[in-house]
Amino acid sequence: MDCVKTGTRVKGSFFRQLLIYAIWLSASHNVLALHTLPEPSRISLSSVLASPPKSGIFEPIEISPAVIPHLPSPEYSFPPMYPTFPTAYVPVLTGRCHVDFSAISSIMDKTASDCNLPLAAVVGNVICCPQFSSLLHIFQGFYSTSSNNLVLQNAVADDCFKDIVSILASRGANSSIPTICSVKSSNLTGGSCPVKDIATFEKTVNTSKLLEACSKVDPLKECCRSICQPAIMEAALKISGTQSLIDNKNIIGPANHFDTLNDCKGVVYSWISQKLPHDSANKAFRILSACKVNKVCPLDLRQPSEVIQECRNVAAPSPSCCSSLNTYIASVQRQMLITNRQAIMCATVIGSMLQKAGVITNVYELCDVDLKDFSLQNGAAYGQEGTLLIHSDLFR
Repeated sequence: MDCVKTGTRVKGSFFRQLLIYAIWLSASHNVLALHTLPEPSRISLSSVLASPPKSGIFEPIEISPAVIPHLPSPEYSFPPMYPTFPTAYVPVLTGRCHVDFSAISSIMDKTASDCNLPLAAVVGNVICCPQFSSLLHIFQGFYSTSSNNLVLQNAVADDCFKDIVSILASRGANSSIPTICSVKSSNLTGGSCPVKDIATFEKTVNTSKLLEACSKVDPLKECCRSICQPAIMEAALKISGTQSLIDNKNIIGPANHFDTLNDCKGVVYSWISQKLPHDSANKAFRILSACKVNKVCPLDLRQPSEVIQECRNVAAPSPSCCSSLNTYIASVQRQMLITNRQAIMCATVIGSMLQKAGVITNVYELCDVDLKDFSLQNGAAYGQEGTLLIHSDLFR
């Protein structure tokens, strides 16, 4: 009996010591972890990199919290190209736009992404506004699916337009999209177009020809040898009652005729969006926008008087000539990001202005000016070069 008591006492003592040792070991780990935390102002490169998986290529990769940059102070911001994602929230809607927005959620998400809060104003001309216009065309057609109309009534258009902007803003888009893109709720109403119902539209327009031309839009062929754009224009001319414009290119009618034509083009887009899947319609509309924006230089180019004065009689590299040219280009490049094709158009326009003023030397070659010099500098303070959007960026 004494042996049993002694054994029990020894066994209990052993477990007590083992428990104390385990507590001490855990505490020592915590102390060590606290001592090994890096100082906020001295973050090493290795501390912000994720460790590779320990074994096996099929094991799940554990990402350490250390991969998230720890800024030394709230005063310091993230690096210029570090992605930031605005916090999404539930939007407050008017309650008067009776439509299931979840049915076009993918298009809404894409628009919110293309019109992201900090970049919308910069890429508005080439990415945000074309996508926002495409969304409105698709929404207009989607809303009218259950009725015989291709447009919205004015009051409903106002409410739905507000809801669209609110939903986009809740997903990270710039709430000033209507101002940036010069778009109003009236774009959903068909404006002054005389044909706004499906029955009259399909009686007036060769719909099979229109659908065949625009169901599959080739991103390369459409901008060179257009198929869908002429079909849309022909349909808009027919329903607008200005068919004579197609036969007489020199006719100049009242301004309201052209407004009516543009309104009718919106009705045509609405009909097309009803006939195509949302993603297909969005892709087609983006391609058509890309063809349009690449035809002109979107920058506001003032007369380059200083460049003309400094470069008129220059035949060899001249510091004053190149300085004035670089200063002029820098003043216009800050306006927005442009595509490579738009940069060519802008360079051509400026070159033409210089030639007409008597500058016969190729100052671009003389001063080593690149196409990227005509586009907005992304973080010039960080030594980055100008950025050009390639043609395919416009209809991703």
